[in-house]
Amino acid sequence: MPDLSRRAVLSGAATSLAAASLAACGEVPVVPGAEPPPAVEGFGGGGFDARFAGLYGPVAGERFPIPAAPLSRINSAYLRTRVTYLRGEAPGTIVIDPRGRHLYHVQEGGRAMRYGVGVGRQGFAWSGVATINDKQEWPDWYPPKEMIARQRDLRSQLSELRSGVGVPGGPRNPLGARAMYLWQNGKDTLYRIHGTLEPWTIGSNVSSGCIRMINQDVIDLYARTPIGTKVVVLG
Repeated sequence: MPDLSRRAVLSGAATSLAAASLAACGEVPVVPGAEPPPAVEGFGGGGFDARFAGLYGPVAGERFPIPAAPLSRINSAYLRTRVTYLRGEAPGTIVIDPRGRHLYHVQEGGRAMRYGVGVGRQGFAWSGVATINDKQEWPDWYPPKEMIARQRDLRSQLSELRSGVGVPGGPRNPLGARAMYLWQNGKDTLYRIHGTLEPWTIGSNVSSGCIRMINQDVIDLYARTPIGTKVVVLG
């Protein structure tokens, strides 16, 4: 049995925001696999917290515009925060907790940067261990034949690109501003960690197996993540 169980396949989605994220983030002890924490008052249904304005405002210097994230529509439990991390993975490891809808970038000293994610719908869930074998800014998207057959309205959005039929990178591409490609045993699993056009879906089970993030968050993680990074997806 392979380390990465697959129920369905989806071909997923430069300035780092690390300094700003450390300034805005508090220390919160966490146990991956637990239910997500409740929203902080003032988010997820109205209101605004200025602590996160620098993290989720418009992003300058990009090939395509990235608007401010709609924070009033996103549960604050899924906004970027630095936490005390209670598992034993090595620093640099990415740990994805589908149940809690969080992604952790493990750091030194028993800490991690935690991001909210959107994960696979029922029937598209997956778990296991993989490696980031490629990274791309504003990636093209090549949906698999199974998806094209399943979603017939998708065909009108596709065009002939350098590697096949797909959607070119840009503000209308479902992979968003960045994509990191998960490989296992020398083969592309066709799963990705990527941005999204729908940041309000973060914290829900909406994708076809890939891990979607707010564009501001995936840019931050991308800058922290070299090729070869280990990715652990909890069951």
